[in-house]
Amino acid sequence: MSLPLLKLGAVLSTMAMISNWMSQTLPSLVGLNTTRLSTPDTLTQISPKEGWQVYSSAQDPDGRCICTVVAPEQNLCSRDAKSRQLRQLLEKVQNMSQSIEVLNLRTQRDFQYVLKMETQMKGLKAKFRQIEDDRKTLMTKHFQELKEKMDGLLPLIPVLEQYKTDARLITQFKEEIRNLSAVLTGIQEEIGAYDYEELHQRVLSLETRLRDCMKKLTCGKLMKITGPVTVKTSGTRFGAWMTDPLASEKNNRVWYMDSYTNNKVVREYKSIADFVSGAESRTYNLPFKWAGTNHVVYNGSLYFNKYQSNIIIKYSFDMGRVLAQRSLEYAGFHNVYPYTWGGFSDIDLMADEIGLWAVYATNQNAGNIVISQLNQDTLEVMKSWSTGYPKRSAGESFMICGTLYVTNSHLTGAKVYYSYSTKTSTYEYTDIPFHNQYFHISMLDYNARDRALYAWNNGHQVLFNVTLFHIIKTEDDT
Repeated sequence: MSLPLLKLGAVLSTMAMISNWMSQTLPSLVGLNTTRLSTPDTLTQISPKEGWQVYSSAQDPDGRCICTVVAPEQNLCSRDAKSRQLRQLLEKVQNMSQSIEVLNLRTQRDFQYVLKMETQMKGLKAKFRQIEDDRKTLMTKHFQELKEKMDGLLPLIPVLEQYKTDARLITQFKEEIRNLSAVLTGIQEEIGAYDYEELHQRVLSLETRLRDCMKKLTCGKLMKITGPVTVKTSGTRFGAWMTDPLASEKNNRVWYMDSYTNNKVVREYKSIADFVSGAESRTYNLPFKWAGTNHVVYNGSLYFNKYQSNIIIKYSFDMGRVLAQRSLEYAGFHNVYPYTWGGFSDIDLMADEIGLWAVYATNQNAGNIVISQLNQDTLEVMKSWSTGYPKRSAGESFMICGTLYVTNSHLTGAKVYYSYSTKTSTYEYTDIPFHNQYFHISMLDYNARDRALYAWNNGHQVLFNVTLFHIIKTEDDT
């Protein structure tokens, strides 16, 4: 084969490879592997993640900062992945654009050669026709050689036409890549105005500083209750649900105990999400039936009041057995001194930042509330406080930082009406309303880890947020 044909063959081979590469690579790059590329006006909005919450802020007479903050779980910046994907796509498009530019220059150079060759072939064809008309004057040998050369070149004419079409296609690809690059650059400028990796580091630094700040927070005084947030609707009108305030951040198990009597089945869920969806992970059959709805899970064990008695039971979920049980001396039981709604709610077990507590009433204290701090291992009463608030007049109660807060009703219009501080052995009447959305509360307990109130509200499992008044300790105070 002659040199022109070899060169043309190389050009056609290059075109075939480029065409194949473009058909396979370009859709993948432009479409992000079947994901449709959006313009800046139709970018998917990224939902904000739960962030730091400042519950209250003030300043004391000495000028010290007083605030309440709740730290969320550590999350990566939600836009890092999208921003990184966009940068990678843009780099690929830019690399592709440079390759197309080189290919275009080479193609244009070869194309000029093809055009020149096409002109020569057309001229040769015209001469051949002229010679053929006058072939009688030519020698038979020369005519035959010329005809063979022409016959060899004739099949290349449609190939050259296809080559011109492919050259135009490459030019079109080049323009489309240039437009795509401009669009991607615009998108990057719009959603990537900040360096999100740097921003993420700043967020982590802020979280560290705020967590250090939280470590300095002393126990706070209840100022406000907001909500509720309905987590799930299930079970009877009465029941209890809870998480462990001493569990690690990765342990979010939920325990569910339906009804206030005649039951001893505890249902466990690995997370709130599983609880909502009903994906039960395990059930426990307690050795005794419970009384009331005022149970508590603390440091991996369930504490509950044994049915028709004033005995407190400590049951280990991990071991699947009772670790301790003890009678709460003089405590009324079996609807002798219940809350206003009844339901064998005589003995209320609860936990806060300080430890494990029992709230109940005795004949010796004229049916008024008694607060006892319990040893979590032996259930022994370590210290007790006698209040002047009648147990039968209380709707529910809960402990926060060693202070008992009592509601005046379990029905609509309920509010925190009374508080008693075990630190100072003093009480005060309060007026902290909260929304009893489903009209009947049969369980209300504070979780120190979540800093929230868990409630069973007429067959609805709900959460209330609490606002506490905190004083941040300075280094001078330590």
